[in-house]
Amino acid sequence: MSDPSVRFQRVSYQLAGREILSDLSLQIPQGETLVLLGRSGCGKTTTLKLVNRLLEPTRGEVIVEGRATHSWDPIRLRRRIGYVIQDVGLFPHFTVEQNIALVPSLENWSQEATHRRVQEMLSLVGLDSDEFIHRYPSELSGGQRQRVGVARALAVDPPILLMDEPFGALDPLTRSEIQQEFKELRNILGKTILFVTHDIGEALELGHRIGLMVEGRLTVTVTPEELLASSDPGIRAFIDPLRKRFGQI
Repeated sequence: MSDPSVRFQRVSYQLAGREILSDLSLQIPQGETLVLLGRSGCGKTTTLKLVNRLLEPTRGEVIVEGRATHSWDPIRLRRRIGYVIQDVGLFPHFTVEQNIALVPSLENWSQEATHRRVQEMLSLVGLDSDEFIHRYPSELSGGQRQRVGVARALAVDPPILLMDEPFGALDPLTRSEIQQEFKELRNILGKTILFVTHDIGEALELGHRIGLMVEGRLTVTVTPEELLASSDPGIRAFIDPLRKRFGQI
């Protein structure tokens, strides 16, 4: 394994006296997509938010690019990390161009360089610049908004992406299409990606490795092939219902 882009060293997180995350140790090497899989409330999103300092660990350290997160300026750290969430979070009063250009503008890119980057990002996520650049989020479909959200996250070429149920609100057909597009992007760009989902099919499709979380603990980290072949009872609890519903996977 290469030097990790992200590393958790015995990290725990408590809220109102309740332990949400317990003794998490995990490494994500550069260029890997690690999918955190588990039921709602198991600690997946908490883990994600510890990487970009939206939350601070109660114990242990989170290391990003060789530095503990508490030693980073939060703003600088977050601009090194793309962040994509389920409801996209586009600013409704901004055009598509203004949404994608937000971080480049904050980084003092020139107007010309920013506009060129917006066009590149729209092309990357499969949207025609001439058609979409001046639209507002309300004028886009769910799939188009999600593509713009990914474009915005990638605008300043961050080495790390955090993705929290990014496709969960889409209809099944659009979700499948965007998953395939994202998989191709993942292979092209080589980003380090921490991806959260409760959908095992999505985890198997998109993850180089899958970390199964149960009640705030990381129980196992395996490849998709190892997950399917496992006889571990905790893993089978996720796999077997899917086999019964859809047949062999």
